Amino acid sequence: MKRIALTGGIATGKSVVRAEFERLGVPTVDADLLARAAVAPGTPALAAILARFGSEILDDRKELDRRKLGAIVFADESSRRDLERIVHPAVQAAINTWLAATEREGHRLAIAVIPLVYEAGRERDFDIVITTACAADEQLRRVMARDGLGELQARQRIAAQLSTEEKVRRANYAVWTDGTMDDTKRQVLETLERLARPS
Repeated sequence: MKRIALTGGIATGKSVVRAEFERLGVPTVDADLLARAAVAPGTPALAAILARFGSEILDDRKELDRRKLGAIVFADESSRRDLERIVHPAVQAAINTWLAATEREGHRLAIAVIPLVYEAGRERDFDIVITTACAADEQLRRVMARDGLGELQARQRIAAQLSTEEKVRRANYAVWTDGTMDDTKRQVLETLERLARPS
């Protein structure tokens, strides 16, 4: 089974590309969703986060307020590193478990969506890396619109990750999402056709 990481900067179209691969029959898992589960109430990761950042980052339901935590960690690199050290191991273990189960089921391809695959040094765990990409001004516009952020906050989040140019340079394949939905879907299909060829 080919193990594939799908990465890309914030708001560059990972969810759209993942959904299209799913529609075409490729099993996928999303690290962001696994991270949410890893920090649910009662988990060791949430306890560690509270010990590091304090109870002020909880909402009224005693759940992690991702917006409050984001404001802290994207403004301070050491805080972000501390958070990653807490959350990443739990997410990595969950992805490894999923990949093993998917291989046992007999799939030829499996895609794990990992936004920070390069930043976490995990690209070597995969046979192929695909990155999503779009122009810098389009990425900034999407982050501001999607997350309701001002330009400074949006730029902080973008700057916390490797640049799109660097991810495109390192990846085996890039899917550009600046164009129409049909254009993105066409690129996904072409990439899948290449991936399906025998090694």
